[in-house]
Amino acid sequence: MAEWAIDVSGLAEVYRDLHAHPELSFAETRTASIVATRLVALGFETIAPIGGTGVVGILRNGAGPTVMLRADMDGLPVLEETGLDYASRQRGTDPDGHDVPVMHACGHDMHVTCLLGAAAALAADTSSWQGTLQVLFQPAEELGRGARAMIADALFDRVGLPDVVLGQHVAPLPAGLLAVCAGPAFAATDVLRVTLHGQGAHGSRPEASIDPVVMAAATVMRLQTIVSREVAGGETAVVTVGSLHAGTKANIIPSEATLDISIRTFDEHVRSRVRAGIERIVNAEASASGAGVPPTIDVVDSFPAVVNDVAAAARTRAAFAAEFGPDKVVDPGPATGSEDVGLLAAAAGAPIVFWLLGGADPTPFAAATGIEDIARIVRDVPSNHSPFYAPVVEPTLSVGVRALVTAARAWLPA
Repeated sequence: MAEWAIDVSGLAEVYRDLHAHPELSFAETRTASIVATRLVALGFETIAPIGGTGVVGILRNGAGPTVMLRADMDGLPVLEETGLDYASRQRGTDPDGHDVPVMHACGHDMHVTCLLGAAAALAADTSSWQGTLQVLFQPAEELGRGARAMIADALFDRVGLPDVVLGQHVAPLPAGLLAVCAGPAFAATDVLRVTLHGQGAHGSRPEASIDPVVMAAATVMRLQTIVSREVAGGETAVVTVGSLHAGTKANIIPSEATLDISIRTFDEHVRSRVRAGIERIVNAEASASGAGVPPTIDVVDSFPAVVNDVAAAARTRAAFAAEFGPDKVVDPGPATGSEDVGLLAAAAGAPIVFWLLGGADPTPFAAATGIEDIARIVRDVPSNHSPFYAPVVEPTLSVGVRALVTAARAWLPA
């Protein structure tokens, strides 16, 4: 087990500061400034902005491969309820112009801090590796648009092509654990916004209306049958209606209702079948309600599954096992969460390895004897996007830094 040249106590303060000051997607200006300042101080060639608020640091250290380490930076419109003394009290403006609370409810503050620590460790020990290190800090992962924005802003023309893309995502697994899945590892995502068009009327005269609220309610319930009745037991899909908006007052039947639908799949055939099922049900419910105007279905976000290169995943996992011990590295199977990091690797034509970093208090997991036990306990632990979600600072931070350094060293020759 190696001892990395990092100041974990200093990094912990960085983490708490970032956690207390989250920023929404494409508004990560304070975070980007902190990142760029630290990278310049470490001697990295620093390129910013890329793709809005993105930052890339480059450290060239002789001939050899180019390794990209990636972290995302944005927070979520969630009101924090952790009770931590460094809890966020920030507010921001969402893409629809609404004033919203902002929280690092998905651990991107931990991702940024771990990557800053890894950058410092590798910059302090250039005698032990050769090649080029790229550290990429990405905006707007929560919108699924940040990777595309950086690519469209000539990312690889400006920084060069990596030979491998590596990264991690903190999860409610026990802190100290790393989870690596070869092949399809994170689901593809599609976000649809459905607008149901009805006919408004006074609440006392429903017969004069075509009620979009009833239409929406029937649609939400019917959508649940896609996974239960149209997706085979051996296939995986998730269909979630995360937002439903209609009306302004109890005695006014509105003219429209809007549903935001999240779809997660791994297989393209399943993905197409689920999309087709949603469109069929939405249109059928509108027709059954007598709607004179067909529904509007807009694609808000869409990006493919993250497919870890099998050979690259095996190489990285072996490095983790040697560094942390085989008992600290597990195969979690595919996760239904989604990530746009795969777009970076696809655009570069490079293999990707993206793993899960345990961030939960290890105490509830003490009696777990395998991944099945861990999975059962995880259901009762605050998870990503929860107002109660916050990784334990240690050992999450130390392990996260060491994991990034270990993965990079698996590709950078001595």
